[in-house]
Formats: sequence, structure tokens, C-alpha cells
Amino acid sequence: MSALAISGIVCLVLIVGALGGALLRRLLPDRHLDQHAKDIVRLGAGLLATIVGLVLGLLISSAKGNFDTQRDEVRRLTASAIMLDKTLEEYGPETRPTRAELRMAVADFIDQQWGLAKAPSPSRPYLPTATAQDMYRRVVGLAPATDPQRFYKAQAMEIANSMLQQRLVLYEQAGGRMPTLLVVILAAWLFVLFMSFSLFSPLNPTALGAVAIIALSAAAAFFLIFEMFHPFSGLMQIDSEPLKRALRALPP
Repeated sequence: MSALAISGIVCLVLIVGALGGALLRRLLPDRHLDQHAKDIVRLGAGLLATIVGLVLGLLISSAKGNFDTQRDEVRRLTASAIMLDKTLEEYGPETRPTRAELRMAVADFIDQQWGLAKAPSPSRPYLPTATAQDMYRRVVGLAPATDPQRFYKAQAMEIANSMLQQRLVLYEQAGGRMPTLLVVILAAWLFVLFMSFSLFSPLNPTALGAVAIIALSAAAAFFLIFEMFHPFSGLMQIDSEPLKRALRALPP
């Protein structure tokens, strides 16, 4: 389910909670809605609002950290691809097929990571693409004849291994998600909180509009969390332009 759909459901649940509080206000006898009950509900709502605010803040911070980490890994992978190409170029003209394989491997990565091709399931172990494997075998199979070539091969192997590690990190982080139980509990807390809004106050048009705006704001927090946990799809995507620029710089 998309982040937009989940946040829409949460918004609807909160509005239903406010309407449920208004209905409960009509059904309860007056003695259940006296000043003492009002004070207890307000205190409880304040405590619940504090807990929800803290949990949502921590989740947004965690999702933002996940987003930033994957964005930084993409940048490092871009730099590694450019460095590997330059190292192979310094090795000699015989590496041109390897550099062409590198270009195809980067193109395959862009297609896979940004959803143009079917991404591997996080439940299965990571398997590199056939193009990436061929490129790695070509680097391993280089037979240096001079000391400079031996140096550049060692550098190329180090960079290729680093790229593999960066790709593995991105693959593992792609499985990150917000636990379903946590979403349900947060939505339940907010449902109770919105019920308290209308339990002692009538919902006139102004109050109903305010409740709708507050519900949209709370649902937007869920939207941000889910979007940042999936930074290669949806509306808040990591920019693929740096990798595309690197791809244009590689030889065809």
C-alpha cells in the first residue's frame, strides 16, 4: 500500500474519531460530562498527545536518517563508478570493454533501484546483475605486465569491491519499513485523542473544519515517514541525476 493511501486512511480514521466523540457526547447522560470528567479527559488527552508527539518525532527522525543514509550511499556509488572508470582508463586501452561493461552495470542499477525494472525482494539474498558480474570478472582477469598496471589493477579491485559493498548496503536498507503494529497503535492513540476533542464541545462548521485540518496534519506525518522509508519510489525520491551524469561520462 502506498504512503498516500495509508495517510489517507489515517486521516479518515481521525475524522471518524472526532465524529464518534460528538456522537458519544449526545448519548452519554449529563452526569458523565460534568467538570470532573472534563478535567480527567483533558489531562489524559494532554498525556496522550505528548506520547504521540514524541513517538512521531522519533519515527520522523529515524526515517530521515534512513533517507539520508541511502542518498549518501548513492553519492558514494556515483563517485566510485567515476573513479573506477578513470582507473581502468589509466590501466590501458585494453580495458575499454571493461569500461563499457561498467557503463551497462550502472545503467542496470539505475533501472533496478528506481523501479524501472523489477527490484529484488528484500526477503531473498542479494544477487548482482549479470552485467555487474561480467564487469567484476573482467577486472579480476586483468593481467598487468608493468608495475603501473599492477598498481591500477589493485586500485580497480579495491574500488570494485567498495561498489559491491555499497550496493549491498542499499539492498539491505531497501527492506526498511515502519512496523504495522506501530502504525495501528499510533492510529488508535490518535483516534482516542480526536474523540476527546469533540466529547465536550459541539462540532460547529468552524470546529469541524479545524478538526479536518488537524487530521490532515497528523496524516501528513505518517505520509512523510512512509515516503522517507522508501526513497526510490513515491513522491519523495532520491535524485538519480548524479548517477545519470556519471553514466553519460562513461564510454559507450
